Amino acid sequence: MTALAFVLGLLVGSFLNVCIHRWPRAQSVVAPRSRCPACNRQIAWHDNIPVLSYILLRGRCGGCGTAISPRYLVVELATAGLFALIVIEFGAGLVAIKVALLAAMLTILFFTDLEHFVLPDQVTLSGLLAGVAFSPFVPLRAGVAQVGGDVLGLYPAPWAVSLLESLASALIFGGILYLTGEIFYRLRGVEGLGFGDVKLVAMLAAFQGSSEALLVLLAACLLATLYGTAAVLSGRQQWRSPLPLGSYLAFAGIAAIFFADDILNRYWDLVLE
Repeated sequence: MTALAFVLGLLVGSFLNVCIHRWPRAQSVVAPRSRCPACNRQIAWHDNIPVLSYILLRGRCGGCGTAISPRYLVVELATAGLFALIVIEFGAGLVAIKVALLAAMLTILFFTDLEHFVLPDQVTLSGLLAGVAFSPFVPLRAGVAQVGGDVLGLYPAPWAVSLLESLASALIFGGILYLTGEIFYRLRGVEGLGFGDVKLVAMLAAFQGSSEALLVLLAACLLATLYGTAAVLSGRQQWRSPLPLGSYLAFAGIAAIFFADDILNRYWDLVLE
């Protein structure tokens, strides 16, 4: 199953590359067929085999010889590796399907924000709906919904608590980020957060629940701060240079798939000792 997941990841990664290239340009991912951006030559099927074609073509278009971005190779191998790790970690069931879908969407968002400062609605909004749809069937960790139920003396079925956790987490974390951006804009007169970041955080919260969403948000902000500070001190950027927060959120969201449970369990063990 791990080998099959790896092969499936290669195929999915090839499609993710299409999404990364076309969605920021407001193009369809269905038609037309893939073409070289430089010479507009339609790419033959044997030049479109994940990883293998890139190696055989030596990273260049078979028609005009223009260099192909190494991002295509990176995305295919990264997606294949993630899918294989997901099967190893979660088996081959509904949980694996959910986290594989999340990993695939976050991979798209990582590269679109990194390259274009764009977080496509096709991913964030559909991902928000998918996260909510999965929540009754793949229970989320106890969080704000559980606390709210305890305070009100309400104890609905576990699937309903998970659904409420997904909805409440998306609303709370999306709302917090939106208000933060608004306050920054009112105080400084410049946009500090894009609305795409708000939708991405809401999507992550719907998929992962409040505890993991908080962990992801803190980790992403820490990574962005460390990189931004290092870039300014090294002279590569200015203090006002924009940072792709969505890329940091996507990276932290993928990492949380594998490490959040251990981190949160150890945290609560320390708190409750």
